[in-house]
Amino acid sequence: MAELYLVEFKGSRKEYFFNTYYHSLKPSEYVIIQAERGEDLGVLSKKIEITVDFEETAKPRSILRPASDEDMHHLKELRQRECQNESEVIEMIARHRLEMKVVDVEWQFDGNKMTVFFTADHRVDFRELVKDLAARYKTRIELRQIGVRDEARRIGGIGICGLEQCCNAFISEFTPISTQHAREQDLPLNPSKISGNCGRLLCCLRYEADLYGKCKAQFPPVGSRVKSQAGEGVIERIDVFNEEAVIRVDEAVMVRAAAEDIIGVEPARPAAPMPAAGAEIADVETEEELKKLDDSERLN
Repeated sequence: MAELYLVEFKGSRKEYFFNTYYHSLKPSEYVIIQAERGEDLGVLSKKIEITVDFEETAKPRSILRPASDEDMHHLKELRQRECQNESEVIEMIARHRLEMKVVDVEWQFDGNKMTVFFTADHRVDFRELVKDLAARYKTRIELRQIGVRDEARRIGGIGICGLEQCCNAFISEFTPISTQHAREQDLPLNPSKISGNCGRLLCCLRYEADLYGKCKAQFPPVGSRVKSQAGEGVIERIDVFNEEAVIRVDEAVMVRAAAEDIIGVEPARPAAPMPAAGAEIADVETEEELKKLDDSERLN
């Protein structure tokens, strides 16, 4: 069976392709692939070593050949052309008085299609615009409305962690996220610290959510009065990384206890947990901002 590769295109778009013609290929090499209509160019992201089951309608197309020096020169010219065309498309949108923001313009390698990626608050009737674009560029035109997360992915950038955005590095699909994930992980409830470059909640808030939930489920709720081998007091917080409850015995004494060391629980009215280092206590205005973040996630 032909080898399966993951090929990456402009804007961090990734698709699977078979090495149907058994070319000698290596990661990070540019290749010409079979597109839906014609040919396109991408870079080999990685070879897939596991068996992947595809639906018949989604069966990967073929890698036609490694890219030549001439192909790479054409790609460079194409990228320069895209920058120029983006400015032209923006001017045409302004003439049509359409409320849409152009994010990127991408030509298929063989010139058979030009795709305009844009964001907008509402659905846009761009039928007349498409006619004008097709008349000007003499090719098939596709206008694709994307969300702000996809916009950040196409633009690229560095996250607040100092690393490449996750959506550019390895995320293939965006999963639902809410501010509850930040609360469960005792993170600062500061919108600027839990939002990414896209203005939405950080994708990484989801990564350890299951770990926190599983660990905290082993302990009584924060605010409960417990008896443990280390002493009796009220649970202030759960140290997930060490899998211990931090218990306040009195005003100046804190002890730690594993789940199996807690020998008695006396439910009490939950007390407000001590904020984690660097955390801010959310005020009314901040809570409104957090609610807006949750609402924007549900709408998209």
